[in-house]
Amino acid sequence: MNIIKTSVTLGICMLFGLQAYSQQFKAFLFTKTDGFHHESINAGVDGIRKLADRHNFELIWNEDERRFNDKFLEDIDVVIFLNTTEDILNDEQQAVFEKFIQSGKGFVGIHSASDTEYDWPWYNALVGKMFKIHPAQQTAMLDVQDYNFPGMEAFPKRFMWTDEWYEFKEEEYAKDLKVLLTIDETSYKPYAKWGDKVGNGMGYHPIAWYHDYDGGRAFYTGLGHIEAVYAEPWFLQHLYGGIYWAATGKGIKE
Repeated sequence: MNIIKTSVTLGICMLFGLQAYSQQFKAFLFTKTDGFHHESINAGVDGIRKLADRHNFELIWNEDERRFNDKFLEDIDVVIFLNTTEDILNDEQQAVFEKFIQSGKGFVGIHSASDTEYDWPWYNALVGKMFKIHPAQQTAMLDVQDYNFPGMEAFPKRFMWTDEWYEFKEEEYAKDLKVLLTIDETSYKPYAKWGDKVGNGMGYHPIAWYHDYDGGRAFYTGLGHIEAVYAEPWFLQHLYGGIYWAATGKGIKE
């Protein structure tokens, strides 16, 4: 009899132990490239792994596009595109990802996620804005436009940052973007020329935003080209805020 009681007690303790140590959500980190390959990808993976350890969520990193299938994504809460480039998913995989977002799940795009899948209109609207050109890496002043989003509490109202500043195409892929950060174009030299392609700034220049999209959630930040930023506490807090919101829908005070 005592053996039975002990077994039951042990089983209950194990059950509560598993519940106590269960992780908040499950994230899929995808870093496949079909164009420029950022040297900062490995540093980004390391930084996001640290976020997973610190904030108790499960992280799976892979570059295999075959993971975009219903069975694998079934238990995933958020997909993170870290410095992906160009054409990385076929038509079938794109359809699976669309269904994933439509089921109420989340997406996080970092830096060159906006330099990915130009011929996929649904994805263009998911990201919100698509990359056009950038000048040389340099320091600029950034302004916070919205503190009512997780992770933004880490930033002062105006701060200095060095990165690769994307200028985005003029097309409006999504009209409901909620801008978090903008670049002060008077604080750096935005001019760039690549053959016939010329950039000279955007005037109003958003660099991080979020929105609800097609039943799910999407967060994008244009920061993240330089390897060293993935060890920067402000930036990691910014990333985790986007991951947390995209995975859970939580963190915004109504």
